[in-house]
Amino acid sequence: MAQRPGVPGGPRPPAVDAGEYAGAGFTFAGGILLFTFLGKWADDRLGTSPWLLMLGVFAGFAVSLAWIYRRLVVLPRQRDARRGAEEGE
Repeated sequence: MAQRPGVPGGPRPPAVDAGEYAGAGFTFAGGILLFTFLGKWADDRLGTSPWLLMLGVFAGFAVSLAWIYRRLVVLPRQRDARRGAEEGE
């Protein structure tokens, strides 16, 4: 009997992986946009144009990249290690 999708230890359906990657792309873009708008807002308030805008773009890129790395690399490794420890017991 085949295992049901989503059951721990069973294969993940391709739609779950596709949704995870699409969500990561939207999150990456959203983080950059959020920090860009915050930098623009701060520039308008403080009169430091364009420095805080540029800082916002680069900070948004760095934070989004770190989040994506954690979500797509670190968490799956931890999940696989936990699953391997459970199967070994």
